[in-house]
Amino acid sequence: MTQPTYQIDIQPIGRRIEMPAGTNLLDACQQSGIELVAVCGGAGVCATCRVRLASGTLSGVTQNETEDFSEAELAGGIRKACQAEILSDLLIEIPPESLSAPQRLSIEGREEEFKWVEGVVRAVEVEVGRASLEDLRPDTTRVIQAIQAQADPNKKHGRIYFDSEAAKQLAPALRNNEWKVRLAMRGDEVVAVLPQGTKIYGIASDVGTTKVAVYLIDLETGEIVAKGGAMNPQIGYGEDIIARIRYINDHEDGLKTLQTRIIDGLNALIEELSKEANIRQEQIVEAVIVGNTAMHHVLAGLPVHQLGDSPYMATVGESLDIKCRDLGLNLARGATLYLPPNVTGFVGADHVAMLIGASLPGTRKTIVALDIGTNTEISVYHNGHHFTTSCPSGPAFEGAHIDDGMRAAPGAIERVLIDGESVQLRTIGDVDPIGICGSGILDAIAQLLEAGLLEPRGAFKGQHSRLRGVGGKAEFVLAPASQSRTGRDVRVTRRDVNEIQLAKSAVRTGTECLMERAGITPADLDQFVVAGAFGTYLDVDSAVSIGMFPKAERSKFVQIGNAAGTGARRMLVSMEARKLADKITRDVEYVELAKHVGFTKIFARALMLE
Repeated sequence: MTQPTYQIDIQPIGRRIEMPAGTNLLDACQQSGIELVAVCGGAGVCATCRVRLASGTLSGVTQNETEDFSEAELAGGIRKACQAEILSDLLIEIPPESLSAPQRLSIEGREEEFKWVEGVVRAVEVEVGRASLEDLRPDTTRVIQAIQAQADPNKKHGRIYFDSEAAKQLAPALRNNEWKVRLAMRGDEVVAVLPQGTKIYGIASDVGTTKVAVYLIDLETGEIVAKGGAMNPQIGYGEDIIARIRYINDHEDGLKTLQTRIIDGLNALIEELSKEANIRQEQIVEAVIVGNTAMHHVLAGLPVHQLGDSPYMATVGESLDIKCRDLGLNLARGATLYLPPNVTGFVGADHVAMLIGASLPGTRKTIVALDIGTNTEISVYHNGHHFTTSCPSGPAFEGAHIDDGMRAAPGAIERVLIDGESVQLRTIGDVDPIGICGSGILDAIAQLLEAGLLEPRGAFKGQHSRLRGVGGKAEFVLAPASQSRTGRDVRVTRRDVNEIQLAKSAVRTGTECLMERAGITPADLDQFVVAGAFGTYLDVDSAVSIGMFPKAERSKFVQIGNAAGTGARRMLVSMEARKLADKITRDVEYVELAKHVGFTKIFARALMLE
């Protein structure tokens, strides 16, 4: 009787492997080139190879696991990989500390000089007279009057008031600091009370479906003090938006679970950056977080059911101000979280932030701007008009649904060159290959097309020493088993080609429909702006050659990295940028692709590799 084989989905690496029943989980990871930390070598006496079982069945919990993990951890699926055997299909989540080699995270964006006219939070130094029997004014009253006394008389001011938590800080702060304090003021609200001379900071974050970027910003200069990134901890509950919405709808506490996961992930990054900058988290008095509409709603605890059903409506479109403490974000107790506005159910605040980060609003040029991800948002500017749409490009560009696909981690093939019988590869980290990431699969297909080994419809053809199989079973070997770290071939299959055809067709269709709506052709473009993590590393020539991008002059293409993060930072320090975000959502015209005349023909044509 043959031993059954099970599929293991390993996140956040994005790797899918097949292993026989009864295989030790640590062995399975190591055989697949996934470098789990295992200080004791798999003897079970340490807990460095910890993983979380998200779904499926492993062998029973061992005694040394019960000794090292709490009941809550075990109930949450925490296991030692070396102590667990595979008994079914599995979804495994590996925490960052268990990976010996980190994934590559794109948190950089194109930086341009940016000056703001009106800040969001300002620091005000205040000194008041000591309390005495002759002066019985409450502490808040004497501080408010001191602020009013030093205010510009030519400017209009509202009623100054204290956040309830900031009010609790005032009495001890005054008495411990010689009646001199520094206040963080958000408009007319006092949100934090600090010792004189204490600097104030803010957090800007781009919460993507796959990755999270966080920036610690000096609110008085706008400078980045520290920055960091991590995989979105919600990945274990679904790789794309629809899967996570489905999880929430199917579980009574689903929304709370996913909200807690992202809040915990943000708090971990905030703590890490605070330590790096040697500041107290109480000095962080403002936050801006951008994300697609689903990420926005989950973070805020808003209903998402309606985002998963036609007509895919957002609960909230306008910007939101929420006290950070109400969400469990560990900043100053009076700190406020600003969530920029969403355009529609599938064009969220992250796209608005990207446009601001790229300095596109108000342009009179003809520009296509897109942020490629599991959901790709596209904007077209022409003659002062702004059109936008979204398309479900899926997770193929992240390496998911690709047979040997993975995310951008060491060992992932990211560049391919086919020169006759020679196949040259470049991997992340310059180590032996274990799989292929999004930019690599795009490169591979472009090279196969150029070498005459792929038909425009996606079928393999011709002769090559690396090409084997026929029809739907045909595949091209990028790295033979003797060269890979897993001891197995790394291949491009016909199914992989089809996945990329669907993903690239979605992007091209969205672009074509918007350009038709604006009445322009590729020849009219002044610029084609590509943003996002995947957009940072893809080869533009490959994207054009397979028909993902229109054939425009190469000089028109600009890759700008994480512009959404740049836009979030601008909105953190600038009221002007926040007003601009509101204006974008008021003025933009959303184009529903399914209603666009000729949509089906455009999509079918875009499936072709040409």
